[in-house]
Amino acid sequence: MRVAIGRLRPATIGVFSVLIAAGLLFSVSATTARGTQLRTDRSDAVALARSEQARYATQLARLAALRREVDEQTRTAAGGNTTVRSLRARGDTLAPGAGLDSVSGSALTVTLDDAPRRANLPSTVSADELVVHQQDVQAVVNALWAGGAEAMMLMDQRVISTSAVRCVGNTLLLQGRVYSPPYRISAIGDPDTMRRALDAPGALQIYRAYAKLFQLGWDVRDEGQVTFPAFSGSLDLRYAPPLPAASAPPSPSSSPAGP
Repeated sequence: MRVAIGRLRPATIGVFSVLIAAGLLFSVSATTARGTQLRTDRSDAVALARSEQARYATQLARLAALRREVDEQTRTAAGGNTTVRSLRARGDTLAPGAGLDSVSGSALTVTLDDAPRRANLPSTVSADELVVHQQDVQAVVNALWAGGAEAMMLMDQRVISTSAVRCVGNTLLLQGRVYSPPYRISAIGDPDTMRRALDAPGALQIYRAYAKLFQLGWDVRDEGQVTFPAFSGSLDLRYAPPLPAASAPPSPSSSPAGP
């Protein structure tokens, strides 16, 4: 039986339209996904981060055991080998500068934290202005070094010359470990000199202005006498290899002369 189009009710047409749209949506989703999930579960990312941290902790424990074995072997070899004794003495001299020895002294701690979420903020204020960023942590680290810091800790890790501060989303990534705010940066040195370095004009002025405006966390306090442990991570350097130099095109002077 043929049904006249003009006799279809609006509700029937609406149902047909929804079915057609749903079919198109399912087709597009199937084509895009190609058998995978379109939406990634955040819990999977959290589980992956925790798994990587556990793996990193296992590797650190293995590294510490190997270092102890190397130390025992070098001590044994140094007993009758002048070259080994000389190299070991040189290594002991360089160890403090590399962060491989524990350090004790007067310390200062700077704490940075995200601003509390408030409902009465202006609409022009974005969530990006209410969190601690990578450059904020780096500015504190640089200011403390400039203020004569002899040794530094970021959260529970010793900071050395090869330590890189990176932010992933609203978390901090340091040497294979992930941290959430508040972020604590501690430094051993003269507290007064380091405080003046923190107060000096520079990148921290912007953060402190935002701290007053949006209540971002900013706290500086003396810790008294403390001891920082030696750096226990890997000292391997990772860098990008340079590209091979491109061959330069022949200059006009080197081209053969015409007849």
